[in-house]
Amino acid sequence: MDEHHHHATSISNLNRAFIIGIAINLLYVFIEFGAGVYYDSLALISDAGHNLTDVASLALALLAFRLAKVKSNDKFTYGYRKSTILVSLINSVVLFVAIGGILWESFSRLHNPVIVEGLPISVVAGIGIIINAISAFLFFKDKDSDLNVKGAYLHLMADAAVSLGVVVSGMLIYFFQLYWLDMVMSLVIVVVIFYSTWNLFKDSLSLTLDGVPKGIHINEVISEIKEVEGVLDIHHLHVWAISTSQNAMTAHIIIPQNTDMEQQNRIKNKIKHELEHVNIHHATLEFETEDDNCTDTNTI
Repeated sequence: MDEHHHHATSISNLNRAFIIGIAINLLYVFIEFGAGVYYDSLALISDAGHNLTDVASLALALLAFRLAKVKSNDKFTYGYRKSTILVSLINSVVLFVAIGGILWESFSRLHNPVIVEGLPISVVAGIGIIINAISAFLFFKDKDSDLNVKGAYLHLMADAAVSLGVVVSGMLIYFFQLYWLDMVMSLVIVVVIFYSTWNLFKDSLSLTLDGVPKGIHINEVISEIKEVEGVLDIHHLHVWAISTSQNAMTAHIIIPQNTDMEQQNRIKNKIKHELEHVNIHHATLEFETEDDNCTDTNTI
């Protein structure tokens, strides 16, 4: 009973951590963007866009966290879990548009340099370091318990480092009037955003098309299944994502002709147990014997 209560408390704490993280980061995005416009700092505006990816990442993680609890129905038999993939795809497209806007402004400033104030840039970016550090601390305790939580933690720590870079460039501008550093820093941030956004776009597009989820290797899955006693072969294997954190699989399992029902159940339970080790928790298995003639040609 105590163990169950502890698990519920952990879920409650994570839910609170996501909400607090989203709130303070979203507030900072508005502050940083406003300061960037006021002081005409492209680095601050770019970093505001970068920090907006924090908000989006936290929101997606929270969405996946909550949708995992929503029950399926007769219209959506997997519930609404796959909406996390769709939102990830939309989020990446929006970020690409934002990158295009920042690049356009950066190249415009190559021909028309803008004098910016270094000290306010450093102060605002310094606040960003504090915000990202506080947000990361919210997930520190549970970062090894869930991939979404770990991803949020690492993203926030990386963004604290980016904010530190903006602080340094602001101080260099303040002391040495190196105004071009503001534009250069904005381009560095664009590269960071593009790298993370490209991976998000590529992974979410693949999952939208029911591609094999990242981190799952078909040959490894087949090997795990074939090592189960009583399994002769496997075909008609399909692996896809139900959501950004849950994966499913269907397969035809070839077993000896004389395998009784009790043995089939043992084989099925053993296969499902092994599949959990390769991050597949929803498996539908169909048994066939050596003499069966499977007519499905769309197989692996």
